[in-house]
Amino acid sequence: MSQAPAPPGSAHRRHDHEIIALAVPAFGALVAEPLFLMVDSAIVGHLGTPQLAGLGIAAALLATAVSVFVFLAYATTAAVARRVGAGDLPAAIRQGMDGIWLALILGIAVIAVTLPTAPWLVDVFGASDTAAPYAITYLRISSLGIPAMLIVLAATGVLRGLQDTRTPLYVAIAGFAANAVLNVGLVYGADLGIAGSAWGTVIAQCGMAAAYLFVVVRGARRHGASLRPDAAGIRASAQAGVPLLVRTLSLRAILMIATAVAARLGDVDVAAHQIILSLWSLTAFALDAIAIAGQAIIGRYLGADDADGARQVCRRMVQWGIASGVVLGALIVLARPLFIPLFTADPTVQDTLLPALLVVALSQPIAGVVFVLDGVLMGAGDGPYLAGAMVLTLAVFAPVALLVPVLGGGLTALWWAMTLMMAVRMLTLWWRARSGRWVVTGATR
Repeated sequence: MSQAPAPPGSAHRRHDHEIIALAVPAFGALVAEPLFLMVDSAIVGHLGTPQLAGLGIAAALLATAVSVFVFLAYATTAAVARRVGAGDLPAAIRQGMDGIWLALILGIAVIAVTLPTAPWLVDVFGASDTAAPYAITYLRISSLGIPAMLIVLAATGVLRGLQDTRTPLYVAIAGFAANAVLNVGLVYGADLGIAGSAWGTVIAQCGMAAAYLFVVVRGARRHGASLRPDAAGIRASAQAGVPLLVRTLSLRAILMIATAVAARLGDVDVAAHQIILSLWSLTAFALDAIAIAGQAIIGRYLGADDADGARQVCRRMVQWGIASGVVLGALIVLARPLFIPLFTADPTVQDTLLPALLVVALSQPIAGVVFVLDGVLMGAGDGPYLAGAMVLTLAVFAPVALLVPVLGGGLTALWWAMTLMMAVRMLTLWWRARSGRWVVTGATR
């Protein structure tokens, strides 16, 4: 006699438990990451304005370099989760080690490029004569920590694929605390100035990478997985990452175009835009945490040949995305009198900011669906489709955004263009999810 299917309520509770167990720690780890820069800025800011300006330029360059390689986390999560679902933990960890070796290779390549070109890169970003020396110093020293940063990305993907988001949270908290202590000690105690801040961050990042490697290596030894670099595996990891790299670069291009358009609108508009973009990024952390849970859970279901389970959890996560978007949108509207004065006391900026902010609030349910489906398709290893969809979105967004100043639109019109961008992403992702073509089961896609 066949077993009766579990009632819908029971399935929902099971999926909810999985989502919460993975998403909550992931959110904590995501929030801890930008705190590194906040600590550096707070400490370096007391050295002087040129030092802080130099830090800002160097940090922007480093953030761009590292964010380009975020596919190390995404692709590794999906690949490892599939192997976990298939019940092959040694192969899952072996897959993760390939991603870590790729991260090390890419990190060394980035150092080789950054060290000699640091003055040119700083000049391209328009650093002043007083800020440029500090930016070059910080960039050159901090670039030595890029291999560790990329290893952290790849190792985070390994643990997420293994359904573990708690360890990344603990490592992020420890890294944040170490970074704060090291920065104070080296900047002021050792009197190294901005170089001390850079060295503090490098040491903290290397410590985080070491902690991750300890956990992964211990797991590899426990399950008999090889730690040696495998050329075929590294090449496969790189190939899986290329479409996600295209996706990331297209998204970065969208954000850069939006900032460039805001700058053309005037100082007040670009100031208001930066405030909204900061808030938009903060809400993205909450939604991205759900997407990370989606990557891990979907990959595991597909690896276990459970296509129906993957579809069910996809539907449940979309409901989570919509509900989270509604809550975030309401919080933005209700809390605006509290947080707007924290960013600016200029009434002109506040007046410009408010209507655009309401547009952002209205778009949060759309963003919730986008982030969730993005995570689902990443977990399914559907990178080529994600790349094509994001290139299409860029092609739609760019002309609309560039027409905003031409047609006399302001910041609110620009954020309606951003909402259009998110709507296009939602439609392309929804169509793919409905088609079922992403549902490819097995230990590998």
